[in-house]
Amino acid sequence: MKVSSGPVLDRIDVKIMRALQADGRLTNAELANRVNVSAATCHRRTQRLFDEGHILGVRAEIAPASVGLGALVMVGVVLDRSTPESFTEFEAAVLEIKEVLDCNLVAGDFDYLLKIRVRDIADFNKLHGQLLIALPGVRQTRTFFVMKEVKESARLSF
Repeated sequence: MKVSSGPVLDRIDVKIMRALQADGRLTNAELANRVNVSAATCHRRTQRLFDEGHILGVRAEIAPASVGLGALVMVGVVLDRSTPESFTEFEAAVLEIKEVLDCNLVAGDFDYLLKIRVRDIADFNKLHGQLLIALPGVRQTRTFFVMKEVKESARLSF
């Protein structure tokens, strides 16, 4: 979804987004009460924020260990070519790997930085050997096992 270039967000829109970011389970009535508008106005504004792409979604945050995905791994990827075609091909392939949570094109030592969730080191070793090194155009990978998650999925400060 693309953010609209239409009207600028006003203070009520910002209040709605802050409240939903803090607690996505709020009912429309609770949200309307928090931002001090009627339920109908709140519903209309919230729907517009979704429609215009300001709010991308609302979802539950799951504790990774409780679903058997206790290992967090960051992988730096260097491609053998820096062409639009090689980037497109790599990105399309990465989108198919369910263990890859985030994939970002970066400046610096790597072309891409991947954030991956797996059960354990053995699980990552299998993923690396079967999928990651076989991704199109991959020349090199550097793997970093996260020892401690200090700050994860922080809320946007606005």
